Amino acid sequence: MMHSVTTRFCLGLVAIIVAAALLAMIWTPFDPLGIDIAHRLLPPSAEHWFGTDEFGRDVLSRLLSGAEASVMVAATTTLLALAAGVPLGLVAGYRRGWIDRVLMVFNDALLTFPGILLALGFVAMVGTGRISLINALALAYTPAVVRIARSKALSVSQLAYVEASRLMGNSDSWTLLRHVLPNCMGPLIVLATSMIGWVLLSESALSFLGLGVPPPAATWGNMLAASRPFFQAAPWLSIAPGLCIAASLLAINLLGDRLRDRFDPRSEITP
Repeated sequence: MMHSVTTRFCLGLVAIIVAAALLAMIWTPFDPLGIDIAHRLLPPSAEHWFGTDEFGRDVLSRLLSGAEASVMVAATTTLLALAAGVPLGLVAGYRRGWIDRVLMVFNDALLTFPGILLALGFVAMVGTGRISLINALALAYTPAVVRIARSKALSVSQLAYVEASRLMGNSDSWTLLRHVLPNCMGPLIVLATSMIGWVLLSESALSFLGLGVPPPAATWGNMLAASRPFFQAAPWLSIAPGLCIAASLLAINLLGDRLRDRFDPRSEITP
């Protein structure tokens, strides 16, 4: 019962975040970039539910816009990392031999660096912006996908039905797509869910440092960074994006735990 309640809570919170991101693409209460100096640093009110910032911009509108940026960056980065990492990991685990050794040498070399450090170096070289941020984070988290996909492919490729597929004369591509990949999906789904949380946190950290999506575009990270000088005079500027980041990470991490329980056969879920 407890697992069911937690799962529903996580799914509900994730649905709210995604709905906010989709809503921001077509409508926000105010222009998130509109400057109104006459109404700067207003506290929360009926008109501005989360107050206004140092330029008089509506904080709720910027939170919605920031949700759109964060969700888009997290989703796109995760898809790119999976698209690059899964084929490499499956080929390395299935073929083994020199292909596996060469791929793993480069992959392990990238894994020696923390993901956020790789992304930081890439952004420093190519410059800031949404596209460069997505590419940097995808590069940073692809090695983890390769490692998980290879590990699962190594075990699945030893099973009888995979060997039977080889003996029947099926091509390696067919065997990989028809037999190996479907049996690797469980761990990859769990990894993808967790990766969305990692990317969201990394994007917020890079934006906080001024290396993410550049202002005046709103992200939760750069909103948090801009609020530092006004923490005592206008604490809502820090609290609102901080709560959005914390709630998103909580929901995604708990959802990842539930998925791990679902796909891990060694887990024992008590009713």
